[in-house]
Amino acid sequence: MGNMKNVKILYWIFTFLFIAFTLLTSISQVISAKSSVEVMNILKFPLYILPFLGLAKFFGVIAIVLPYFPKIKEWAYAGIMFDYLGATYAMIAAGGRIDKWGFMIIPILLWCLSYFYNTKLSKIHNDVSKVNYEISQISNKI
Repeated sequence: MGNMKNVKILYWIFTFLFIAFTLLTSISQVISAKSSVEVMNILKFPLYILPFLGLAKFFGVIAIVLPYFPKIKEWAYAGIMFDYLGATYAMIAAGGRIDKWGFMIIPILLWCLSYFYNTKLSKIHNDVSKVNYEISQISNKI
């Protein structure tokens, strides 16, 4: 049981940091903050995409935090990673040096750790559910 507690703690630490970064960038994009507009201009992306990207991240964060819909949570993780990788690629393709895109290693790493511990936590929950089901089946036969 101590293992499950450690996994939960690590999951929430990494997920909180990952979510914080994602929410900050989401809000910046939704309100088309000056910093977000400058980045989009450098990348030569249309500005009308900013609020869409911000809202998509915001809803992705909600899906990751809520425990109810594991399939949607999986899609949210994937969507946010596509956003991170796409942003990193765009910065590199636009001629940005590592000082312009290197910071993206941090949210990508936090995403990886959050996803890893989410998967581990799901596996523990599934194993516990299987054991409980088997016990109930045995109890019903007695």
